Amino acid sequence: MEAAVKFSPGKELTMNKRKITKSSKCSDPHTIVFGFDRKTDEQSLQLFLQRFTDKKLLEVLLPRLQDKDILATVNFLTTIMQKNLSEKEYHSLFLAEEGQKTRANLRGKR
Repeated sequence: MEAAVKFSPGKELTMNKRKITKSSKCSDPHTIVFGFDRKTDEQSLQLFLQRFTDKKLLEVLLPRLQDKDILATVNFLTTIMQKNLSEKEYHSLFLAEEGQKTRANLRGKR
C-alpha cells in the first residue's frame, strides 16, 4: 500500500498508475482514496457509498448476500445513524418525513 501524502495544489498524485489531480471528476471511482486528510476521506466515503448503492451493482450483489450479511449491514448503518443523527434528523433526512411529528416533538409539546 502506498503511503498517504497530503495533496498539494498544482501537484499530481499517482495511485495505482492513474493520475489524480484537483480537477479529477468527483464521480470517478479511481479518486476514492483514504488517509490524506479529513476532507478527502469524507469525499471518498461519499463517493464510495454512492457507488455501493448503484442499482446495477445491487442487482448483482444483493442476491448473493447471506442473511447474516444483510442483518450486519443494516445493524451497522442503523448504529451509525443513531450515533450521529438526532431523531428529527433521522426522520427528515433518512425517512424523508419532512414536517412529520416525531416522538421527541410530541413529548416536548405535552
